[in-house]
Amino acid sequence: MKAVNRHFRGFMKEAMGKKPTAEAGVPGCPNRSDGGSDSRWFHWPEYLMEAGELGLFMFSVCVLATLFRHPSSPVSHLVVGELARRLFIGLATGAMVVMIVLAPWGKQSGGHFNPAITFTFFRLGKVYAWDAVFYCVAQFAGAVSGVMLAVYLLRGAPAHDQVRCGMTVPGRFGTVAAFLAEFAISFTLMTTILYATNHPAYARFTPYLVGAQYALYITFETPLSGMSMNPARTFGPAFHASYWHALWIYFVAPTLGMLVSGEVFLYCRDGLRPYCAKLYHAPDKGCIFRHDGPAVA
Repeated sequence: MKAVNRHFRGFMKEAMGKKPTAEAGVPGCPNRSDGGSDSRWFHWPEYLMEAGELGLFMFSVCVLATLFRHPSSPVSHLVVGELARRLFIGLATGAMVVMIVLAPWGKQSGGHFNPAITFTFFRLGKVYAWDAVFYCVAQFAGAVSGVMLAVYLLRGAPAHDQVRCGMTVPGRFGTVAAFLAEFAISFTLMTTILYATNHPAYARFTPYLVGAQYALYITFETPLSGMSMNPARTFGPAFHASYWHALWIYFVAPTLGMLVSGEVFLYCRDGLRPYCAKLYHAPDKGCIFRHDGPAVA
C-alpha cells in the first residue's frame, strides 16, 4: 500500500503539469508527445480516429441488431432462438472489435473507443489530461454519429421497437443485477487489457482477447444488462431515442469497474504502472501516450 500511495503522489504531481521522469519510446511505438498545452491541437488526428472507431462500432451494432431482430429481416427468421441470435451477434461484434483495434486508426489512437478505458489509463498516468478530455468528447460524438448514420442509411429500421438501435437497458433481474454485471465484465475486460499489454508473451494477442470477451459477454451477459461496458456505446442509442432510463448505470458501473481493475493492477505490481495506453503497438505508428516503465517486447 505504501508503494501505491507513493505512486498516487507522483501521479498527482504529473497531472498538475510535471513531466514524467522517463519518456522512453516503446519498440514499435515511438513517443511523439511532450504533454504540453498544445497537445490538444497536435493530437487532433487521434481524436478524430477515436470518433471514427466508435462511429463504426455503433454503426455495426445497429446493423447487426437490425439483421437479427427486425421482423422484416430474413436473417431473424433463419436464426431461431434468442441464445443463437446473441451468439451470432457476439461473434460478429467481437470480430469487429479486433478489426478496429488492428486497423491503422486503432493502432495510431490506441484503439480505446471507450471513455471508461481512456479515463482509467488517465488515472494510471498514461494519458495526458487534454488528450483524455478530447478522447472522451470524440468517443461520445462518434457513438451518436454512428447511430444516426445507421438509422439514415437503413431508412429507420434500427429504430424499430424490436431493435431500438441496440439499446442497452437492465434485464428482468433489475437495476442492481445490471449494475453488478456491468461492473464485473468491465473489471474483467480492463484487467485483461492491462495484464496482456504488459506481458511480452501476450501483448500481441490483446485485440483477440478483447474481441473474445465481447463475444462471450454479448452471448451470455446481455440478459442482465444489455452488455455495454462503454458509457458512449449506451449513450448513442439513448440519445437517438431520448430514452434515459437507468443511464447512470452504464456511466458509473463500467467506469468504476475499470478504475478498480487499475488499482488492483497497481497493487499487484507494487505501484508499477503499465507501460503505455495502446491496446496494440505497431512499428510504423507513433504514440501520444506516456511511457515510463519497462518496455513490452
